[in-house]
Amino acid sequence: MVTTRAAVARPGTGDFGWAEVSLDDPRPDEVLVRVVAAGICHTDLTSRDGGLPVPLPAVLGHEGAGVVEAVGADVTRAKPGDTVLLSFSSCGGCANCAAGHPAYCAAFLPRNFSGRRPDGTTPITGADGEPVGGRFFGQSSFAYRAVVDQRGVVPVRVRDEDELAALAPVGCGVQTGAGTVLNVLRPEKGQSVAVFGAGAVGLSAVMAAALTGAHPIVAVDVVPSRLELARELGATHTVNAAEDDPVARITELTGGGADAAVESSGVPAVLRQAVDALAVAGSVAVVGAPPMGSEVALDVNDLLQGRTVRGVIEGDSDLDTFVPRLVELHRQGRLPFDRMVRTYPPERINEAAADAEAGRVLKPVLRFRG
Repeated sequence: MVTTRAAVARPGTGDFGWAEVSLDDPRPDEVLVRVVAAGICHTDLTSRDGGLPVPLPAVLGHEGAGVVEAVGADVTRAKPGDTVLLSFSSCGGCANCAAGHPAYCAAFLPRNFSGRRPDGTTPITGADGEPVGGRFFGQSSFAYRAVVDQRGVVPVRVRDEDELAALAPVGCGVQTGAGTVLNVLRPEKGQSVAVFGAGAVGLSAVMAAALTGAHPIVAVDVVPSRLELARELGATHTVNAAEDDPVARITELTGGGADAAVESSGVPAVLRQAVDALAVAGSVAVVGAPPMGSEVALDVNDLLQGRTVRGVIEGDSDLDTFVPRLVELHRQGRLPFDRMVRTYPPERINEAAADAEAGRVLKPVLRFRG
C-alpha cells in the first residue's frame, strides 16, 4: 500500500479538496503511476458537480501523464520506469474492443464512471478508512500517484518530464476532437466542416480538419478570443453566435450547408443548430456531454434527407495506434495543442477549474513535481 495526496471531490461542495489517501498495491492488471501532469476536462467538472453518474467522494482526473513505478503480475503494456500517457478504460474482450473500437466497449460506463473496479472495489482509501472512488476513466489522475487500469496506459518516449507533461491533454480532449474528425467524419479534401464550440475539444477538431484539406472550416463560439485562436489553428472562417445566426452563416459560407459538423459545446440547443446547418447527406458528430437526461428536438424530415447524427466517445480512438499518431503530429508542429494550455501547480486546482469554467483558459493542466 502507498500513501499519496489526492484532490477529492465530495458531494455538494463544488470543489476539490486535497487529502492524504492510501492506494492499494497494483493488482495483476494494474499499474502504479507517479503522476507528472493531468489535464482538467469539462467531464471532470460535470462529474464533480453531480451531472454525470460518478458516485462521490471520488478522485477524478482523466488526462494523466506520468512515470510507471510498479506493475501487476499480468501487465504487458508497460514496465517500471516507462513514461506513459493515460486514457480511458475498456474490457478488451467485447466485440467492439476486439474490432479496434475500445471507446465503445460494452462496459464503458461502469469501467469509467462507477469509481470502482469491475469487482466493485476501489483502490483508494481515505485517511479515516473511508472508501474513495478511484479508477475514474481507469486512472483518477488528480493525485500525485494513481493505480491505473493497464488498458489505458500508452508508453511514449520523451526528452524529459516537461515534454511528457505537455502531452497530457492527448488522453481525452485532444484525442476526442482530433479523433472525431480523423477517425469518424473523415472529410475529404475540399469538403466543408463546421465546429460548434471552440474549447479544447473543438479546437482539436479544427486542427485535425486542417490536416485533411477540408474547406471551408468554420468555427462557431461566443468568445472572440477563442474564435481568433481558431483562425490561427486552421479555421478558414469563424462565426460569433452571439452576433450572427450560425445556421444562416454556415449555409452561406458553404453554399448550402456543411458536409460534416462537430458539436462540442454540450448545449442541446447548439446540437439542433449543428443539424440544421448540415448539407443534404451531411453528418454531425456529437461529442459535448451535457448532464444526463438532456434532450433535443430535431426535425425528422431533415434527417430523411440523408443527414446523420452520431455520438462519439474519445474520438473512437484505438489507444495503441492513435495516441502515438497524435504525439508525432504534435512533434511535427502540425497539431499545436500546446497553444491551448496553461499550467497550474496542483494546489491551485480549484482556481484552474474556475478559470476553465469562466472561459479564461482553454485547457488547464496540473503540473506535479516531486
